[in-house]
Amino acid sequence: MRRFLAILVGLIAAAPARADSDVEHARYSVVASTGAIEIRDYAPQIVAETTVAGERGAAISEGFRRLAGYIFGDNSPQRKIAMTAPVGQEWKGGDWKVRFTMPAEYNMANLPKPNSAEVKLAAAPGKRMAAIRFSGLAGDDALAENQAKLLDYL
Repeated sequence: MRRFLAILVGLIAAAPARADSDVEHARYSVVASTGAIEIRDYAPQIVAETTVAGERGAAISEGFRRLAGYIFGDNSPQRKIAMTAPVGQEWKGGDWKVRFTMPAEYNMANLPKPNSAEVKLAAAPGKRMAAIRFSGLAGDDALAENQAKLLDYL
């Protein structure tokens, strides 16, 4: 049975991540690749997520702020959690869901409890995704252009 292919738009920031970066990345294996496009199988993961209504830029910024607060210690027992990549964003029913993958050392039992009711913890199943890397800012135009490239590829 064909698995659902979701679309992930990856971003290489203006200051590109170094290959030896200390930032943990979500675990995946590359199934196929062509140029900047990869088909990836992501392992199951634990995520912290929040949902924000509104225009994408403002909603993503607010969601990132909430989740950054959680990993910087706005949790019980005020424990810092390492940042991981990528930061997920998904538009669903007029709202934006922003997601941080938790480091592999955590599971639902040992992850600090968020102090904010707006931050939820969840076990995300493994999934197959198409990803594209591009340079520059991830503005609406760049996202639409790269999403079109992914859809053409698929």
